[in-house]
Amino acid sequence: MKGQRRFIVTMLTPAFFFLVCFYLYPTVFNVANSLTDLSLFGLRCGGDWIGVANYIDLVTSPDFRRVLWNTVIWLTAIGVTVRLLAGLGLAFLLTSRTIRKYRLETIGRVLLLVPWATPPIVAILIWRWMLDTRVGIINALLTGLGIVDQPIPFLASAAWVWPALITIITWNTLPLVTLTFVASLQSLPSELVEAAEVDGATRLQVMRYIYIPHLKPAIIVMGLMSTFWTFNNFVYVWLTTGAGPGLYTNVMATEVYIKAFIDGRLGYSSAVGVLMAAIMAGFGLIYLRVIAQRELRESF
Repeated sequence: MKGQRRFIVTMLTPAFFFLVCFYLYPTVFNVANSLTDLSLFGLRCGGDWIGVANYIDLVTSPDFRRVLWNTVIWLTAIGVTVRLLAGLGLAFLLTSRTIRKYRLETIGRVLLLVPWATPPIVAILIWRWMLDTRVGIINALLTGLGIVDQPIPFLASAAWVWPALITIITWNTLPLVTLTFVASLQSLPSELVEAAEVDGATRLQVMRYIYIPHLKPAIIVMGLMSTFWTFNNFVYVWLTTGAGPGLYTNVMATEVYIKAFIDGRLGYSSAVGVLMAAIMAGFGLIYLRVIAQRELRESF
């Protein structure tokens, strides 16, 4: 028994070592920095202890309230909702009888994998070119068809920048959500749908009472996972708009970068990072609870 315990401890020691090095120590170090006035331009001198002053400054700042609104509402809530709705629509389309009738399932899934296989940086560069006011194909089509009189500055207009940014993120990340829903739909017994249709159920009733309840676990899991991936997103926002126009699309991830490496306020930046980690930890607890409840239901 002692030998078995010693073997287990020996095998787990490297994993704990890496957890401490890459997770615990950076977390403690970041929390400690957030309680100081550490500056990028005075790293040798270190920072003086100021307690929770950075956090007070953070939660009372009107600029940070805008950052929090952009992160929670625009980037996460609206972005994830659009992704889930578009994924559901595409999943139903790819599993529809029309697609099966004309044997388009394979080509549809191959085309769906193209955005997923495209690196985010490449996708952003392509979309920036497409949305350009001078050489962009989208503005050329809109003006050519007479829909608009002059090109729209999608990435420089406050009215259009967030829809454009959400479109780019959705296009590049939609395939995983869609394929998850497709797999869930394919696990649904066709006898249930056929029986409902024989009983005279309409398509809306079949959707409401059969498809949606069956897809509910997948929707919840993908919604929570998409929230994780989206909330702390830096690449799409920074490379697409640079948090602009001005700081109109500034989110928490870009705020950490701006405060640390542009303004030089490492202590304040650490406080923003700690707050982000706390919010994501809350989402993580919700996710674990959902998964645990699901496993308990399946076990019984």
